[in-house]
Amino acid sequence: MAFPIEKAFAFDFIDRNAAEIALLNDNIFYFAELGMQEFETAGLMTELLEQACFTVHRGISGFPTGFCATWGSGSPVVAVHTEYDANPDNSQQSGVAQAVAIVEGAPGHCEGHNCNGAVMIAAALAAKAAMVKFGLQGTLKVFGAPAEEQLISRPYFVRDGWFDDVDVALTPHVGHQHGVGYGLIQSSIISAIFTFHGETAHAGTAPWKGRDALDAVILMDVGMAEYREHMMPTMQCQRVITHGGNQPNVIPKMASVWWYFRGSSAELAMQVYERAKKIAEGAALMTNTTFDVDLQSAVWPVRGNQTLAELVQAEYEGLGAPDWTAEEDALARALQAKAGVKVEGLSHSTLKVKGPAAQKTAGNDAGDVSWKVPMAKIYFPSNIPNISFHHWAAGVALATSIAHKGVVSGAKVLAASIIECFRNPQVVAEAKATFRAEIEDTAYFSMLPPDQKPPLELNRAMMERYRPLMRPHYLKDRPKFS
Repeated sequence: MAFPIEKAFAFDFIDRNAAEIALLNDNIFYFAELGMQEFETAGLMTELLEQACFTVHRGISGFPTGFCATWGSGSPVVAVHTEYDANPDNSQQSGVAQAVAIVEGAPGHCEGHNCNGAVMIAAALAAKAAMVKFGLQGTLKVFGAPAEEQLISRPYFVRDGWFDDVDVALTPHVGHQHGVGYGLIQSSIISAIFTFHGETAHAGTAPWKGRDALDAVILMDVGMAEYREHMMPTMQCQRVITHGGNQPNVIPKMASVWWYFRGSSAELAMQVYERAKKIAEGAALMTNTTFDVDLQSAVWPVRGNQTLAELVQAEYEGLGAPDWTAEEDALARALQAKAGVKVEGLSHSTLKVKGPAAQKTAGNDAGDVSWKVPMAKIYFPSNIPNISFHHWAAGVALATSIAHKGVVSGAKVLAASIIECFRNPQVVAEAKATFRAEIEDTAYFSMLPPDQKPPLELNRAMMERYRPLMRPHYLKDRPKFS
């Protein structure tokens, strides 16, 4: 297939730098940094952007590991954005089809956000090179979004105006084949920590003198369990108790529980959240305690724009799926067998555009962007079919040639999509028109309080514990794009 010269130039840039893209991917994999603590990762990414003459603004919206890098000027303004955080307790050796940690108990990439970062940077560098070579007009913005696994950063970016001048947005995400959708793709989620406060007492000799904060957490949990029966099918909630006391013979004066409240719309997620606050009030009354709520984040459902989805599909259909080797397919099959899922190897196809999409109960903090401007979420094939994320098995492929080929392919799709928006401003105008029709009379608003600040201490203690053990496994080489 013959590609326009601008895209062919970008593809040549990506192919020429394939080894550097793989190295970027693998560096981020071994950094394996949790949300809000992605200092090595963000540092490497911004360094590469600055070397390519992007203007980099670090620390946007108060996120030390967030950034916005800009190249060009004028219209259209095309934004690319993605996440690069890992998950706790999912350290996994690459290429090994069984659970073997790099560092036992340490964080690890078990979804593929390391691949997301590599795709975004490679595509941005390739698109910028094509803009320079062929005089393409417009502004390219590259956003680094910390702590997606905790759904945190992009609602702050949107609230604080970082997307006010953006015309269209594109976000890459790891998958097992090329795909894109439009309509409602993912759900709305509100993340909040409920902390109850009571009074200590000796649990053995004078428990009647105590006011048990852990009792309040447990009673809230019971109340939410009863509420589940009355939730609509598109509502959910999950929690972890983050602090339950210090030792059994001391009545806990403080206990906390971290909740996710999900809904198919922002309004439904807010409904679950408001009911949870009522249930917490009841729990506090029953235990003679008080409580406060720290709203960590609140994200709208992710939606895809039809015009951009069709543009992206045309790009990946032109490129096709990666050419997998027998060895790569054998690793996929071995892992699928080990995980007890359907054994079918790697995907050799691309997905037809799905729309309206079947909405998932999972969420992503890109949702707010997708209600602010037309957006496409672009899936690329760097992981293995049928393997669930947030599990050791999803880390096996992420620093192998499977991930490397998928990242190169994903970078080409993203770069081509960016370039098409600059080559053909009419597609940007059409995306904005279909966006207005798609959202109809929905008025976006930020669910974050205007004075809410990012949780800077999130995951700090865990990374301080494990980083010294993980550092010896960091790669010695750093990518150098040419």
